[in-house]
Amino acid sequence: MIERIVLIKLKDECCTDAEREEIARYSVQALKGLLGVRSLLVGTPADEAAAKSWDISITLHFDSLEAAEQFRTDPAHRSYVDDYLRTRMEVIKAWNFKVTPS
Repeated sequence: MIERIVLIKLKDECCTDAEREEIARYSVQALKGLLGVRSLLVGTPADEAAAKSWDISITLHFDSLEAAEQFRTDPAHRSYVDDYLRTRMEVIKAWNFKVTPS
């Protein structure tokens, strides 16, 4: 199984608790059910230390690296990133890890 971890730093004007929560809600709505996504978690900072570095975390699980790549290039995902998220974010980082389900 592949775990994709995405961390997003928002633009200053989007760094309020209300804006983070709205972006998190929209992210769940936009990404859940996309082809290949086995599970999805979206989070906001739980403490000040996290909030200083990142504003949104997204964790997705896929059956394979190929499924993660299909998700990455899926038109619905691209629209979410390019049309919605890009205007609100400063930085986005994403990594894929092989994981063993417990």
